[in-house]
Amino acid sequence: MTEAGNLPKYYRVRTELAAIVAELSEGDAVPAERDLAARFAVSRETVRQAVRELLVEGLIQRRGRGTVVASPKLVQPLSLGSYTEGALSQGRVPSRELVAFEEESADAELAGELSIPIGAAVLRLERVLLADGQKIGLENTYLAVRRFGALASTFDPGTSLYAAIRATGVELGSATERIETVLASPRDAALLDSTTAMPMLLLDRTSLDTDGVPIERVRSLYRGDRMAFLAVLRE
Repeated sequence: MTEAGNLPKYYRVRTELAAIVAELSEGDAVPAERDLAARFAVSRETVRQAVRELLVEGLIQRRGRGTVVASPKLVQPLSLGSYTEGALSQGRVPSRELVAFEEESADAELAGELSIPIGAAVLRLERVLLADGQKIGLENTYLAVRRFGALASTFDPGTSLYAAIRATGVELGSATERIETVLASPRDAALLDSTTAMPMLLLDRTSLDTDGVPIERVRSLYRGDRMAFLAVLRE
């Protein structure tokens, strides 16, 4: 059944609930589903559908057994800057949790992207990215051992990788990045304290130095409810 103008009931509830949320502050509790159902004279399932949309949009979030107003999304500029720089520029506190830092052999695709022989050794660095203690992304970075092997013993995974790369004398010159929407695997969703139903933003990047030599291959998966990206376009 739909409301006037052929709008579904849940959409009316979603619109009015979004207005309620806009009047609240970050961390404030959102009214319970049963209270919203009574307030809008709709079923609990209609309320749940509206709530699910606001969860995906990042306006609200689950906390314990309740729902609260979410903190603003972290807006990351699409640039050669690091995640650390982007978070700090918005007054957020960036941190990372190490998942894996190990040596692997490059398959044909990765070898082509890093301009190294098939089977050559690469460092794989996998970390969960956090802002103000909230998990927002999962990042996998691949570096050629023949060029950056020393990082295996000198790099602190809790710090900025780009700063460590620059400290070796290598400067980032350009990058190619592809962005698309995906759903997380059960493993990735668990690492991000999310679900496989939550839309994710997948970024695939290959970065080059100022001489055009590949530095890294990065696969970054971000929670769509906590992250947004900004591009500045000029003619």
